[in-house]
Amino acid sequence: MMNTLPGFALAALALSACVSAPTTAPAERPLLAKDLGLAGTNAPAIGDAWWQAFGDPQLDTLVAEALQGSPTLAAALARLRGAQAQLSASRALRRPQLAIEGQEQRQRFSEHSTIPPPYGGSIQWIGTVQAKLDWSLDFWGRQAAMVAMARSSAEAARLDAAAARLALSAAVTQAYIDLSRAHALQDLSAAAVTQCASILQLTSTRVRNGLETAAAQRSAEAQLAQARMDRIGADGDLELARHQLMALVGRGAGDADASLSPPRLQTEAIALPRVLPADLLARRADIQAAQARIDAALAGREAARKAFYPDIDLAAFAGWSAIGLEPMFGAAARTYGAGPAIHLPVFDAGELRAHYAGATASLDAAVADYNHSVIEAVKQAADALTGLRALEGQAAEQRVALDAARERFELAQTRHRNGLDTQLAVLGAETALLQAQARTATLGAELDSRRVALLVAFGGGFDSPASASPQEITP
Repeated sequence: MMNTLPGFALAALALSACVSAPTTAPAERPLLAKDLGLAGTNAPAIGDAWWQAFGDPQLDTLVAEALQGSPTLAAALARLRGAQAQLSASRALRRPQLAIEGQEQRQRFSEHSTIPPPYGGSIQWIGTVQAKLDWSLDFWGRQAAMVAMARSSAEAARLDAAAARLALSAAVTQAYIDLSRAHALQDLSAAAVTQCASILQLTSTRVRNGLETAAAQRSAEAQLAQARMDRIGADGDLELARHQLMALVGRGAGDADASLSPPRLQTEAIALPRVLPADLLARRADIQAAQARIDAALAGREAARKAFYPDIDLAAFAGWSAIGLEPMFGAAARTYGAGPAIHLPVFDAGELRAHYAGATASLDAAVADYNHSVIEAVKQAADALTGLRALEGQAAEQRVALDAARERFELAQTRHRNGLDTQLAVLGAETALLQAQARTATLGAELDSRRVALLVAFGGGFDSPASASPQEITP
């Protein structure tokens, strides 16, 4: 045994020198950060529970509830458990495998075979009970490559779950921002109805006193009808926002009225970079998952290449084998053996070459998917950053317009108290103020929503690994 194994190993080495994989080279190369123009400082760290920066306990509760009961996240976690199970199975193949086998069958022995009389020509029980040991020595590292492939696949599944968690928490937060905007617009629409009703009442009085024409009254009636229509629309938008939030959380739409209070969000709560950060690709879980799939494809290609080399296993067995039931477990029926086994592919009609070419194609597909994800990630981040900047400029101008509308309303009130202006002028100034407040509320909610979108584009609270550079791909 001790002399046979080295001999087998030397023979395998000699044979392997004549066996080589085809020169099928990858056609794709992963994009690097420098290829995409990413430069500058790294982005500031963002906490994993980033939504807590809005300072609203109700939002914290809703996000936690969504993360606990989401079918999408549950499916991602199930895929993660499946990948981890596959990793454990791959690791198990590198360890010794022990099994116990036994059989007993009734058999007639041929009179013209190797077994002489009295067994030849008779019908007897023949049985075997053995313990078998198989151990793949993995001289060339094929099993190790398969373990590496399973490990990278499990890492990709873990990163997919992290990306799903970020997407779900962002969706809940944005739905909550929409709910906050809907509440604000509902309050303003109710105030607009009251204000338009006052204008109509005052206009009617002026018409009766001959101070206004019937056209002015019809105009005031139209404004009131429009305000009431806006109020109905605002009520409907509020209900839709509640339904969307409840769906994300995993509750029925009927729970919204009883369980949701008006949001109390702190604006501009999340600090974000002003430029595309140099570490953008390392911060996003989806990009890291695509990188892990490249690693898995590289390991799979390596395993396909190692399949051209001999497999050397160590096998052993021990047990009993006998003809007849009585001597089955006697000392004379004992049987055992051990030794190496070698398998060397010589002619397989191109099967191994096809597998290797397929593994190379899978690597190219993984690299292409990675490059697509990288380009989309950079575009998403750039679009979100540009959109946020533009919206911040609009919001700044809207604040100026709101201040001007408020000052106009206060001035109209002062002039009315001093007898210098009519109540109708005050109500007109109030109308302009309500419209400015509605635009401000809409822009404020859109700003918060854009900040969340930018946070998602920058990877959210994902903790990136130490190294985020793609592996060197060699032929």
